[in-house]
Amino acid sequence: MTHILRPARSTDAGKIAEILHGFEVETPWMPKQHTGAEAINFCGIMIDRGWVTVAQIAGRVEGFLARDEAEVCALYIRDTARGQGLGRALLDYAKSVQSPLHLWTFQANEGAQRFYLREGFVEERRTDGAGNNEQLPDMRYVWPAPEPAPKPASKPTATTPTTQSNPPKDSA
Repeated sequence: MTHILRPARSTDAGKIAEILHGFEVETPWMPKQHTGAEAINFCGIMIDRGWVTVAQIAGRVEGFLARDEAEVCALYIRDTARGQGLGRALLDYAKSVQSPLHLWTFQANEGAQRFYLREGFVEERRTDGAGNNEQLPDMRYVWPAPEPAPKPASKPTATTPTTQSNPPKDSA
């Protein structure tokens, strides 16, 4: 099915909160920290800041990406809409308007890790989770992959040119 991407409107807060909160509720390893109402408020704030792009199929919001400059703050697809290219479309759009990009995902979220690697992101570092609200070990990814640091130019060394000469003749 074809999809469209568009900036989120304030009336989308409940729809994207349903996707976001649904992930929290349905993911066994995810701590249950927020109510549905808190998720709606949080999504409304992201929308008001102009961070959110939604993906729609047949007029229904099926996923969203929230981006604050170079940071992808959230990328979620409704579970029934996964595998249809919405995540890739949202990420491709973000790549088209901002480079570089970086994001965090939980180490337990192996599906997200595979997705980001497929999309050209590289792992930059891992933490024990002490710095995030969920206190779960996480990983930071960046795109595009950083260029390898240039190798320092090697210093020329003085070499004696070698020439082939005839060995001295024996003088007896």
